[in-house]
Amino acid sequence: MKISSSLGIRQACWAWALLFFSVMPGWCAALQAGIAETEITPPPGLPMWGYSNREGPATGTLDPLYARVLVLEVGSQRLALVTVDLGRPFGPASLDWLRSATHSDVSVIIVAASHTHSGPSIQDEYPNGTPAWETSALKKIAQAISEARAHLTDARIGIGYGFTLIGHNRLRVNRDGTVSWFERNETRIPTAPVDGTVTVLRVDTSAGQPLAILVNYACHPVIFGSDNLQYSADFPAAVAKTVEGAFESKPLSFFLQEAPGDINPYFAVTPLEEDAVSIRDRAGEMLGREVVRVAKEIHPQTENEPDLSFSEERVNVHLRWNPEKWREAMLAVFGPTAGQTFPSRSSAEIQLPVITVLINKKIAIMTMPGEPFVQYQLAWRERCPVRGALLVGYANGYDGYFPTIPSATLGGYGAANPATWVEIGAGDRMLDAAVISIQRMLGRLPDVPEDLRK
Repeated sequence: MKISSSLGIRQACWAWALLFFSVMPGWCAALQAGIAETEITPPPGLPMWGYSNREGPATGTLDPLYARVLVLEVGSQRLALVTVDLGRPFGPASLDWLRSATHSDVSVIIVAASHTHSGPSIQDEYPNGTPAWETSALKKIAQAISEARAHLTDARIGIGYGFTLIGHNRLRVNRDGTVSWFERNETRIPTAPVDGTVTVLRVDTSAGQPLAILVNYACHPVIFGSDNLQYSADFPAAVAKTVEGAFESKPLSFFLQEAPGDINPYFAVTPLEEDAVSIRDRAGEMLGREVVRVAKEIHPQTENEPDLSFSEERVNVHLRWNPEKWREAMLAVFGPTAGQTFPSRSSAEIQLPVITVLINKKIAIMTMPGEPFVQYQLAWRERCPVRGALLVGYANGYDGYFPTIPSATLGGYGAANPATWVEIGAGDRMLDAAVISIQRMLGRLPDVPEDLRK
């Protein structure tokens, strides 16, 4: 009887221990990561995104378009980061479908476009229903998220920084205060503001093998101009090829477009007859080599208390212009294809989705649903309460350009033209929301006054 009693006590203790560990907070669980990749290249014959003066639909494929998926998990917190070789993210209905299709796999999804101008046209709404290629792409992405979730492995993450310039500020401020369009800069004349910072995240398995390499950089993928009628990811394709080829284990390379609202590559809109493909490759290889250099110097360490936190918010803003006059201006500037590039707005109020992510209390990511000017990424790094700060534009929506307040007063493309339709200061408000969110995740903004805390 004594042996039986002792055994019963031990079994009870094990049962309590199992229950205790099963309900421990997420910070006691390991960081896990999983990756997947799927091709989403549409068939030829579709209208292309990004240039209103493009003559004709897509005729073929120069290089495939991909969706790449990174799933991160700590305990019950699970995030899917999806990068797509597209000009902009999918519209609200398509994103809602993707969330619904993957709700059992992940808690939050970030869909971030590279902003290539050699991808298919995407709209918020389609008069004749969602195109078949987009429906197919969404299903492939949902499957890729499930695949990445099913292959999670213990992981660790590190961050590093480099520097290279492959572009310039395309809004040149003249001595008289006017602004000129500075599309190409073949002589590489210094411009400002511009930011050559290359931020690299390296995700390794617990055995130290690179699983994913993420590059956060700001530059419009517009080396190909409107004469190109073939699908292409532009220079990010060459970045991925360079990065993945430099590691024997072939980690998956992700391009996270930063804040290039006023940044063009030096050799923008190069005609195909002037060897645009080689110029595209050289620009991508230049950036890719710097990514490889930085990535090889990153040595991710296992965290004793890994943590993954995220927040989704909606920043309410107003339409910047008179709605009727804005629509007239859009038709006058962009013609009947305006709706293919820029969404129609039936309401004067707009909700801007902003997602903030905090990894291990050290790496912070904020998203903006459009084209922020480069100064916003500089401001985010300065104001973010943790050192590792990434801004991801073109994420979970598309609401045109987000110029800074000074840029809006100066004018120019993306600062005061019809392609900018949210009210002035929207970028600042999104930045404020992200800073507050990260501070709250760090526990620095309690939900009760100081005098009432116990």
